Amino acid sequence: MPSARSCPARTAIKWIAPWLLAAVTAEAAPQARTVASGLQHPWAVAFLPQGRFLVTERPGRLRVVEADGTLRAPLQGLPEVAAGGQGGLLDVAVDLGFERNRTVYFCFSEPGLGTTSSTALARARLSDDLARLEDVRVIFSQKPKVGSTLHFGCRIVERLVGGQPDGTLFLTLGDRFSRRDDAQKLDNHHGKTVRVGKDGSVPPDNPFAGQAGALPEIWSYGHRNAQGATLAPDGTFWMHEHGAQGGDEINAPKPGGNHGWPLVSFGVNYDGSPIGDGSSARPGLEAPLHHWTPSIAPSGMAFLTSERYGPAWKGNLFVGSLKFQYLNRIELKDGKVAAEHKLLEDLGQRIRDVRQGPDGLLYVVTDSPAGRLIRIQP
Repeated sequence: MPSARSCPARTAIKWIAPWLLAAVTAEAAPQARTVASGLQHPWAVAFLPQGRFLVTERPGRLRVVEADGTLRAPLQGLPEVAAGGQGGLLDVAVDLGFERNRTVYFCFSEPGLGTTSSTALARARLSDDLARLEDVRVIFSQKPKVGSTLHFGCRIVERLVGGQPDGTLFLTLGDRFSRRDDAQKLDNHHGKTVRVGKDGSVPPDNPFAGQAGALPEIWSYGHRNAQGATLAPDGTFWMHEHGAQGGDEINAPKPGGNHGWPLVSFGVNYDGSPIGDGSSARPGLEAPLHHWTPSIAPSGMAFLTSERYGPAWKGNLFVGSLKFQYLNRIELKDGKVAAEHKLLEDLGQRIRDVRQGPDGLLYVVTDSPAGRLIRIQP
């Protein structure tokens, strides 16, 4: 029997080891695994115990999806939803204390008089049999309501301080398209992010609480239409927003910050004319952390904190693209975008939402009449 030193097989293994090492360390393409299908324009996904999901459908339905992908009948008890255009039942979030209180939050386009509407935020209790919402209460309504079916914003984020919930929620609000100049005025909620208590109260440390002529719920202003928001691993509130023709932005709104819309923008109007001062900076305005031109039409936003996909992905930011139909994996360095990687392009689907699940894996929903809930498998 030949010795290990002279064994031909051992020699071959030694010779190909560098190639094997390269194959092992190269980034493998993620695999899209459909969890559930047949969803009508799903807008958001949240996570329930026992591997279940909550998914909103924009026409005005909220569904529990079983771990095996079975769609339950739509939940009973939702308020009236002004579905149409970009409006409908939009974001959903599960309270971090859900296993104790069974509380969920959802935002939607709330009908007003005639054809008017605005973004509203509600809380409810999910029944023990997962069939209906109980104790439904609208805790915030955007003011004023206007006759538009565009730019509702509507992403919900539960705020953490020191890693613990502080009892408040962030909500992004669009400028309603026809009222974009309102984004620079503090007497309305158009083009703002707001922070409210889980009971709808105004936190006394909000930046404009007690200021004459300013609505006390406002956290930041000068936004256009934010359809993605999340907390960074350090607890910082991040969001992104649609520009017009170009100028989609990533922002990390600080209390009282003015993000410039429509005074400045890296985009242009749909007729090609400049918006305000264009991309030039103005004193007192917050510059975006990153912008996309041409627009990618971002939606959904999540930081990956798990190691399920290896160390290269941990800490990355993920953003869906509606326009170009991919999931954007964003590497950050010192709070700035260092590199971008397009994932799931072969799906050919508008990515509406992305979230990290309790299992550490990423989940997305695709926006179509036959939308899907998809798990991204390492």
